[in-house]
Amino acid sequence: MRMRINPELYKLNALNLAPKLLGMKLCRNINEQVIKFRITETEAYFGEEDTACHANKGKTERTKVLYEEGGVAYVYLCYGIHNLFNVVCGEKGFPQAVLIRGIEDFNGPGKLTKALNIDRSLNGEDLINSTNLWIEDDGYKCDYKAEKRVGIDYATPEYRDKLWRFIKI
Repeated sequence: MRMRINPELYKLNALNLAPKLLGMKLCRNINEQVIKFRITETEAYFGEEDTACHANKGKTERTKVLYEEGGVAYVYLCYGIHNLFNVVCGEKGFPQAVLIRGIEDFNGPGKLTKALNIDRSLNGEDLINSTNLWIEDDGYKCDYKAEKRVGIDYATPEYRDKLWRFIKI
């Protein structure tokens, strides 16, 4: 039985949604085989003022999906190697997203997308109605800790030091 998350959750801002996604299940349909893994780590990216957010330089062809209403996927290529999966959230016009950094058995955003066959063909995917990629809430709750985001050395110190990474404990 599918228990997709309440679509209203996608309207939350990234700072509120990121910890709430911990413990929920990231679901992927690959060749009619549905696989599900519990989310263990997330990071929030919040607005053009966040110098670690891809939208920091404004709306571009690459970042336009970040400006959509919450509930779509933002998948981009990192270092020319790894596809990374983000959940766009909040109101249309304000760019923000939650990077899914880890799932059970796969720590690291590149490892999880490889394991779940998530690539840029899923960029813009409607997470509310998709039969390919979605998130479920089975009621599982977990404790978490907040730490600094990783891999954002290019950001200003103010944004490098934000505790916007959330890890299931």
